[in-house]
Amino acid sequence: MVDCWWGLVEAYCPQEYRWQGYMQLFKMVQELGLKLQVVMSFHECGGNVGDDVYIPLPSWVSEIGKKNPHIYFTDRDGRQNSECLSWGIDKERVLRGRTAIEVYFDFIRSFRVEFDEFFVAGVISEIEVGLGPCGELRYPSYPEKHGWCYPGIGEFQSYDQYLLKGLGKAAEARGHSSWARVPDNAGSYNSRPHDTGFFRDGGEYDSYYGRFFLKWYSQVLVEHGDRVLSLAKLAFEGTRIAAKISGIHWWYKTASHAAELTGGFYNPCNRDGYAPIAAMLKKHDAALNFTCVELRTPVQNEEFPEALADPEGLAWQVLNAAWDVCIPVASENALPCFDREGYNKILENAKPLNDPDKRHLSSFTYLRLCPDLMETQNLLEFQHFVNRMHGNNIFLSISYAMTSGGCARAIS
Repeated sequence: MVDCWWGLVEAYCPQEYRWQGYMQLFKMVQELGLKLQVVMSFHECGGNVGDDVYIPLPSWVSEIGKKNPHIYFTDRDGRQNSECLSWGIDKERVLRGRTAIEVYFDFIRSFRVEFDEFFVAGVISEIEVGLGPCGELRYPSYPEKHGWCYPGIGEFQSYDQYLLKGLGKAAEARGHSSWARVPDNAGSYNSRPHDTGFFRDGGEYDSYYGRFFLKWYSQVLVEHGDRVLSLAKLAFEGTRIAAKISGIHWWYKTASHAAELTGGFYNPCNRDGYAPIAAMLKKHDAALNFTCVELRTPVQNEEFPEALADPEGLAWQVLNAAWDVCIPVASENALPCFDREGYNKILENAKPLNDPDKRHLSSFTYLRLCPDLMETQNLLEFQHFVNRMHGNNIFLSISYAMTSGGCARAIS
């Protein structure tokens, strides 16, 4: 797997793409007989688990952002987040005459033309399309740069002028113009659900206004994914496309699922927030790539009992939402994993035992190839894991992450 960074390729001038480095890499991969899963990365690289480099958005975009900071997601204190562009400008011609969607499509189309030979030869087997921060389809609701610490609930990120305009239109269409506001009782990044009027049990999240806002907030997320993937499907016809869904597992055992709500997943205990996303992916024949499949609920409860987390329950819900609409499901680990218990959890999710429909993951990305993995015992455990992953006559491709900037997929 390799990330194809927007901030590197179209770094200085609009529609001037520098593909030379990727061309050299792809030829090396082809000569080694490997295949590639390429990620269209329209987000900033830096500050995440395992990152050791910093790649900002293109400099010409940053120049626009200095004059118009509302191209970025904005929190309730007016702080912009330059990790990625706000979905509020998907249809706004604020990027030197182009909309964000047009910018993404021009980049994707240029890539498809430049690397045609690798598509024809089958070297590029899948394209994962970045849809938000860390390449994930979610709002940047828990940025460490703004002081968030686990297990804070995060904050809604819809205060830029473009998203607020959309919220106003939605409220007017509903006949309640007073609802054109972001909840003012939802706490801050590091609040707990029970300390807020919005997320507490019986809180405003389940009121008429709360349901309206959360439906709008989550629908903006789904519509962004729908727009980008529709163009990706057009550009990459004949090649599988995929989208990554983050595993926001903290506060999953509460009624409101506050951290998921601020991230854009309308998934309280009385509603399935992942079914609409799975249906959207199905529309474009896209695979769902889900994170955190190695995390175990008992361990999380022991280490962070206050988080009321349930990564296993969340994984089961998301995987089944995808399997129910018959789309391929891939996954990757969220944190470094070297122990057998973590590998066993991955295997359990990859190939569920006694599943009458024999459902299983289509691929798994291991994050990441690093000096710790090369230690003798860790490497032996990893070898054991790979052998078990490929056992029982179930083919499963595994990607190996080499650096924060990418990885190479090995197909056996």
